[in-house]
Amino acid sequence: MSSNRVYSGAVLGIDAYRVDVEVDMSNGFPAFDLVGLAEGAVKESRVRVRAALKNAGYPYPLHSRRITINLAPADIRKDGTGFDLPIAMGLLTALGIVSKRCLEDHLFIGELSLDGRLKPVRGVLPIAVMAREKKIRNLLVPRDNAQEASVVGGVDVYGFTSLGEVVEFLQGEYECEPVEPMLPEEQSHYEHLDFFDVKGQNHVKRALEVAASGNHNLLMIGPPGSGKTMLARRMATILPPLHFEESLETSKIYSVCGLLKDNGLLSERPFRTPHHTISDAGLVGGGVIPKPGEISLAHRGVLFLDELPEFRRHVLEVLRQPLEEHSVTLARAAVTLKYPASFLLIAAMNPCPCGGASNRCRCTTAEIQRYRARLSGPLLDRIDLHIEVPAVPFQDLSEKQRGESSEDIRQRVLNARRIQQDRFQDTYIQTNAEMGAQHVQTHCDVDESGLKLLEQAVNRLGMSARAYNRILKISRTIADLDGQEHIQNAHIAEAIQYRSLDRRYLF
Repeated sequence: MSSNRVYSGAVLGIDAYRVDVEVDMSNGFPAFDLVGLAEGAVKESRVRVRAALKNAGYPYPLHSRRITINLAPADIRKDGTGFDLPIAMGLLTALGIVSKRCLEDHLFIGELSLDGRLKPVRGVLPIAVMAREKKIRNLLVPRDNAQEASVVGGVDVYGFTSLGEVVEFLQGEYECEPVEPMLPEEQSHYEHLDFFDVKGQNHVKRALEVAASGNHNLLMIGPPGSGKTMLARRMATILPPLHFEESLETSKIYSVCGLLKDNGLLSERPFRTPHHTISDAGLVGGGVIPKPGEISLAHRGVLFLDELPEFRRHVLEVLRQPLEEHSVTLARAAVTLKYPASFLLIAAMNPCPCGGASNRCRCTTAEIQRYRARLSGPLLDRIDLHIEVPAVPFQDLSEKQRGESSEDIRQRVLNARRIQQDRFQDTYIQTNAEMGAQHVQTHCDVDESGLKLLEQAVNRLGMSARAYNRILKISRTIADLDGQEHIQNAHIAEAIQYRSLDRRYLF
């Protein structure tokens, strides 16, 4: 009889937990039992492992032994192909080919092909983070996953191309150095995008600057060809750079989805633009095996929803909770998962069903109201800025002088963010948009004349309490951009102008 334990890992949500692959081999009627709430891909590992061992030149003892493999903890469902390598190592250790001492302080993850080659798997980055937290010193992964795992630090990552290389490495017959993390790429993916390419629309650029400074959600309303998409795609060029911890947190989401590039860490804020035919599960996450959705892939970046009223209403309504809580919770019968979703929402829509092009619109008032009614009041309340984007006049189109660059705007955004960082340094808040009612009361104090201006706006526009707080938050951000400690009337007036859909009901 022979039994042993091999360390591995699995992903639950975007975090990983340690899995002990326990292998027991005994005499008796030949059988292969795999227990521990293993899903389909894990159960199929017995077929892949058998072929991989045979084709790599190692014996497979099924014809003469009873094999039992337990994936502990046994009360959590496990899926994926990453258990192939630890199962194979457990069998080889039970056969005496690999010493048990060689498995100490090692964690294995990887899929085996039928000829014994190692294939990459998803979720290696959060598993590397878990190995560091559990103080497991060595992580053995497929070579294609090695760079991804190496960025974590505090754990030695070794990349291999085949099962034979892993065995020879453990036996001391194959030399392999830990993988050095690759430096982030200096070349920007957004280098071909810059605000100086945008003709006119200075008031929209200003609104985007305010949105970037305070992390405020924004809705652009204008006819086709007015530059809404062009402006939205340049939003990422004026946002602050990703810090390491933010990059690591976002990269874990991409690792779980299998979307990480070769260097292993995202170096820039993501920009996601799902099509309006997306399902609610595609947007917020879910599925038979829950995976993060587009709002989590946009974490710490920008989520751009073009043609907003064309999205199905129930799909848009699921955004309400993530916009407030900056996370999404998926409750299933077997498990409840929480994915981060702290994103900047930029949305665009036409003013009417036909597009609202000047001198050609024939939409009736009722048709326009039905079109805009696709967006619920509670959802619009959660979008801080509503800005109209008119068609660009010929004079602006023919202007040869370039406008202000993204770098110039970004410097002002960074200055405003530094002010907010100092303001909220002892709290969990990072930007003005995240302020709760208590923080608004503390940091958005206005004088008597400012209160009268707000009172007039609230009474005439019929604003909700949430919209009132949004105006105060936007005013605070505008004051930060101006370097002012106190909110002034001009800041409040500008913030009111950014509630375009509210102002439509003035008359």
